[in-house]
Amino acid sequence: MSLLTARGVSVSFGALTVLHKAGLSVAAGDRIAVVGPNGVGKSTLLRVLAGLTRPDEGTVSAAGTVGYLPQERDRREAETAREYLGRRTGVAAAEQAMIAASDRLAAAAAGPAARASTVSEAQAGRDYAAALDAYLALGGPDLDIRATELAAALGLPADLDRPASGFSGGQAARLALAAVLLARFDVLLLDEPTNDLDLSGLDLLEQHLAGFGGGLVVVSHDRAFLERAASQVLQIDPHTREVKLYGGGYAAYREELARDKAHAAQAYQTYASARDDLIERARRQKEWARSGERTAKSAAMRRKEPDKNIRAGMAQGAQAAAAKGSAALRAAERLEPVAEPRKEWELRLRFGAAERSGDVVAVLSGAVVRRGTFQLGPVSLQIGWGDRVLIQGDNGSGKTTLLQALLGRIPLDGGRGSLGASVRVGEIDQGRLTFDQNARLLGAFRLACGLTEPEARTLLAKFGLGADDVGRAAGSLSPGERTRADLALLMQSGANLLVLDEPTNHLDLPAIEQLEQALDRYDGTLLIVTHDRRLAEQVSVTRRLTVREGTVSES
Repeated sequence: MSLLTARGVSVSFGALTVLHKAGLSVAAGDRIAVVGPNGVGKSTLLRVLAGLTRPDEGTVSAAGTVGYLPQERDRREAETAREYLGRRTGVAAAEQAMIAASDRLAAAAAGPAARASTVSEAQAGRDYAAALDAYLALGGPDLDIRATELAAALGLPADLDRPASGFSGGQAARLALAAVLLARFDVLLLDEPTNDLDLSGLDLLEQHLAGFGGGLVVVSHDRAFLERAASQVLQIDPHTREVKLYGGGYAAYREELARDKAHAAQAYQTYASARDDLIERARRQKEWARSGERTAKSAAMRRKEPDKNIRAGMAQGAQAAAAKGSAALRAAERLEPVAEPRKEWELRLRFGAAERSGDVVAVLSGAVVRRGTFQLGPVSLQIGWGDRVLIQGDNGSGKTTLLQALLGRIPLDGGRGSLGASVRVGEIDQGRLTFDQNARLLGAFRLACGLTEPEARTLLAKFGLGADDVGRAAGSLSPGERTRADLALLMQSGANLLVLDEPTNHLDLPAIEQLEQALDRYDGTLLIVTHDRRLAEQVSVTRRLTVREGTVSES
């Protein structure tokens, strides 16, 4: 039985069609990954399925509870961690609905004189029973107990009544994970649930989803996660905005997609060759016909061949050749047309040859950084020219703090640190907040890189950011669009030290593969923090650092 069904869903934003006649059915046990390039409509589809965006056409119906967890952590000002979990698990809304239903029931039971509503007592009773069932099904009564126990297991602060907005990036990722693990929806809609999660968090998420009995629809660019979590893949075509469902999991989808592309290319090649051959044959036949007819009618031919019957036969031969040419053209027109496969947009990422810095790029000597109760260090570490360093560790262990200390971005509470001579830093930070969030992207980008407006527009367009995108406020861009803008700036920077903090977050799969290739060709110094297991495997490194509870070790 389908728990969630979408039929003929179309969504447009102005003149832009985002989804066209999309259909999907989600049953218990289904594990569906939604894939496609950045901006193709994956998040929009999840919002439509969650009932948060109304489609222009089509319908969405649910036979169970549906939970949606967006990719951005959406922590709200003054909202506690406990309130955040209540909201994200649906328990808070269910509790409010139950209280409202209880009030209506009490008013109906008080009799006509006191009744403020026209709802009958019987109907109010049914509404309350439904609201209570929903609250119980979502695990409302014991949410606080479960949340406290899970917070301890995840290493979150014991005090869940502190503001969630004060959590570090790593803690925010764990808090979002806790919401997934605590949720008891019939259908889970997860948008980039692996972003910022460390390896242990990824393991917990994958184990939880493996035992989850409901339906799952997930958007993710983590290839290892997709291979483990998805049994079906729903692809959104970037040109038609239609969807196609592939069975057999993510690896099978990649293989079938490659076969589909090869078959489409071969079919078009066969069609184009047959069409071109017929058109060329028609051209030759018509040229022969024109030449033969001119010859048959010429005065020289009349002198050489006085027999008018022979000349007439030559003219008829020319006409027959012309008829064959016309027949060849008609045959070309009768061929079943085959559309030429579209060339997909690619992120062609290239980091230029890095101008050499000094031998010593960055140094920490007995460095200590304290932030509240957390302490990084003391750390003694030297990064040399050409080092390619992978930094890994659990959420909240101090990886980002280590990067900021190496770059001299934060004051040290002990020890010393310095950045080497002639070091030019190119950086992607975890928050994707490189540009002024209130400024137009084009202006903020030009301010950061010094390009003229035409040059900046051209470069951003190469990263899939067109005229409509560059005129928007940087803060209104999607996380994927902000990441591409960061990459454009990085390519232009001529950096000899690349510092990348979770660079694959929000990037689509082809872009991640392009990033891997660009990093392998880069000849400068590289510092990279990532929990993307495939990226860690694919990018060659010379050193590996592990940060654990504020201590740094090298393996």
